[in-house]
Amino acid sequence: MRYNIKGKNIDIGERTREKVSDKLDRIKKLFPEDAEATVKFEEQKLETIVEVTIHMGKRIIRAEARDKDMMAGVDKVVDILEGQIVKYKKRLRSKMRKDVSFKEEYESVKVSEETIDETPLYKIEKVKKFELRPMDSEEAVMQMELLGHDFFVFRNGETDIVNVVYKRKDGSFGLIEPEY
Repeated sequence: MRYNIKGKNIDIGERTREKVSDKLDRIKKLFPEDAEATVKFEEQKLETIVEVTIHMGKRIIRAEARDKDMMAGVDKVVDILEGQIVKYKKRLRSKMRKDVSFKEEYESVKVSEETIDETPLYKIEKVKKFELRPMDSEEAVMQMELLGHDFFVFRNGETDIVNVVYKRKDGSFGLIEPEY
């Protein structure tokens, strides 16, 4: 796995880079060899935000942790990523049973079978159906705000493709457009 370590409002020294690489090496065996990890450190007030994004083929795994101590934040992120990859492997396992096309992806994730239990990972509690009306993104944001939701699915009036607007952590809005 390759590491790309960056800092925002903080200088990352060579010794820190080595420590971070050593901590991430703990989970390196769980990912394909060609995976690339981007580690971002951001200093905010009295805490450090550690964000790790791992690109593995067509999948992306991301984790974020906040802590006063930078290395404690890295430890938290590594624990989160380890849990996520086990859940991911479990989902692939159940999908592989239904659809053989997931077999190659399942085998590329190197989690031992003992760490995966057989209980269902996610349970869908409610299913909603609604009409996808054509509208622009501003109207979709207005609809989302009126409903008091964090996201809103709509058909883009210009492209006639399904899009999603969502509220970001900082209070701004985002738009998700599928790429074909």
